[in-house]
Amino acid sequence: MSRLFLPAVAALSVSISVLLFGTDANAQTPLTLPETVSLALGANDPSVGAFEQKAQAFEDRAIADSQLPDPVLSAQVANFPLSSFDYNREPMTQLKFGLRQELPKGQTLSLTREKQSAQAKGIRFEKSLREQQIILEARQTWLELYYWRDARRLTLESQQKVAELGGVAEAVYSSGRSSLQDVLRVDLETVSLDAKLVDIDRNEDIARANFERLLGRLDGARDLSTAFPVLPMVQSEETIRDRLAMHPSMKALDARVDTKSREVDIAAEQFKPGLSFDAQYGLRDSRSDFGSIGVSVSLPLFSKKNKDYALSAAKRLRSSQKLERDTQALELERSLRRNWAQYTRLGERIDLYESDVLGRARETSEAAMTAYGNNLADFSELVRAELAVLDIELTLSRLRIDRLQAQASLLFLSGE
Repeated sequence: MSRLFLPAVAALSVSISVLLFGTDANAQTPLTLPETVSLALGANDPSVGAFEQKAQAFEDRAIADSQLPDPVLSAQVANFPLSSFDYNREPMTQLKFGLRQELPKGQTLSLTREKQSAQAKGIRFEKSLREQQIILEARQTWLELYYWRDARRLTLESQQKVAELGGVAEAVYSSGRSSLQDVLRVDLETVSLDAKLVDIDRNEDIARANFERLLGRLDGARDLSTAFPVLPMVQSEETIRDRLAMHPSMKALDARVDTKSREVDIAAEQFKPGLSFDAQYGLRDSRSDFGSIGVSVSLPLFSKKNKDYALSAAKRLRSSQKLERDTQALELERSLRRNWAQYTRLGERIDLYESDVLGRARETSEAAMTAYGNNLADFSELVRAELAVLDIELTLSRLRIDRLQAQASLLFLSGE
């Protein structure tokens, strides 16, 4: 019995452990940049949902506002004698039933539907723009957090090397071949690196907070992948420039211009006469019933000035919307030129640092170590050479991340 009971208990324990700690194990899985983008898009951002609800509301409004107004049904007792209150005494006494149907002026209904449809289209482009902004924010937030984590690693490695130099300085000082100044210099640089680590941790905490706001506490707390991130290749500057007109922000503004154009058309339709049809049926007791039908036409005579100014206002609003679209086009162009310049120049600096600057700094550090061992250089020069390597490594890491962030901005402009 015990042989069967013990394996069952063990299996139950394993199942409970998986249920309790499975989430924690998943939280420790390194988070890659593509996965971050997918999680950010699937995080159910309220702003994205709000755009969808607005678009559906305008689509519903397009159908509702394009329908004919409800007919008006009327009923009355006409020509009723008040002296005798006798319904059959006077031949003109009758029960009248009427039906009235108004028709909007010109093509107002169809134009109103087109206006609401254009607004719905613009809202959907704004939704697409928000999704592109989420992708950009996810990429740049991940890259920023990656940099500060990498900066901490490089600083800790440099601090370890300085500590090793401190051991050398203490050994040399114990043998009487150097002064106490070398030992104190190591302590000073160690404390300085501690202060740098505190500042790095502060920036990393800020980047982590932004990361958690984007992904949530659970996924935002996961560690990042150690592999250096790779983004999709950017197209040429001219190709991106040609695609700016298709950017979601531009398409949303195009839809707004279309909306204002329909408002201009609706205002112009108000100069046309409005029609309404009337039909009435008069019911009398013992006499012939009456029937009548008529058409009413509204004449835009005394309200002409109001309609003129309404049309002028609609045209001015359309012109304003076109100017706003032109302003956005200029802003996208400036953003393209700025990010392209940063992307290309940072690439040149990275090539220079990787091919020349970093190698020379490491050679200088090794030469200083050799010279110090041969009593040809002082200890402070050795420490300065090591710290110079750290500064160059941090600069190179920052340049790489800045270039990737500029690349992410270019991908945003090209709609990728």
